[in-house]
Amino acid sequence: MTSTPPLIPEQRHQEILRLLRSTGVLSNRHIVDVLGVSHMTVRRDIAALEEAGQVVSVQGGVRLADWKGTEPPRERRSRAVLELPRKRAVAERAAELVDDEMTLFLDAGTTCEAMVPFLSTRRGLTVVTNDFFIVTALLEYPEIETIHTGGLVDTSSGSSSGSIAAATLGEISLDSAFLSTGTWDLSHGVTTPATDKVVLKRVALEATRSVLVADSTKFGTYERFKVAPLDAFDVIVSDTGLPTEGREAVEGVGVDLLLATPAEGPE
Repeated sequence: MTSTPPLIPEQRHQEILRLLRSTGVLSNRHIVDVLGVSHMTVRRDIAALEEAGQVVSVQGGVRLADWKGTEPPRERRSRAVLELPRKRAVAERAAELVDDEMTLFLDAGTTCEAMVPFLSTRRGLTVVTNDFFIVTALLEYPEIETIHTGGLVDTSSGSSSGSIAAATLGEISLDSAFLSTGTWDLSHGVTTPATDKVVLKRVALEATRSVLVADSTKFGTYERFKVAPLDAFDVIVSDTGLPTEGREAVEGVGVDLLLATPAEGPE
């Protein structure tokens, strides 16, 4: 049996930068878990990257030097984004929670969008969303009734939010709400860089059942504005890459945790 050789410093540096480009900010502990190295090694790697001007240390973690505190573009001109094994596995597992005749909310984000094909066998569904890409995807399934919330348009994510979107959502009786996030951890819960997104997500949490869909790479990061603690959700769907810290955090607050196993393939 052969073991995977340890990464050399340059490989670790590139992996840290790759992770930061998708989240903006990472906790040191998350990097330790992902790379399988010691805290001391991570601190040395961050120090080297900081000296090169590529990152900036923050309390308990690190951020990109040129990060502006906004979510990265979804870059969904390439459909390959939706085919990442981790994302697809989480989406499929989350879709298993949907029954016939449900009215559900799909939050903006590629993981929620990836749920759409897995909903095609359900009957009598109504899907409410603030995501223009999800609306477009649902055009292929005319048997699913679709409602867009309207609201303030965010061109970088292809979605809308704010008080108008929240008011529309508040008028609909939701059986389930599937919320996405780019940042989540035990101390801060689910966070977001924009206050317009907070009001919409909090209205969605009033659904009969609220489900957080968040892959493991986003655990251990946080933004400025708090949406809700983890125990505000009934279910959290993530993947088997979630570190022990994340699993214990979710189990400790009494939320049902469902972990999907990604198929082998490029991440």
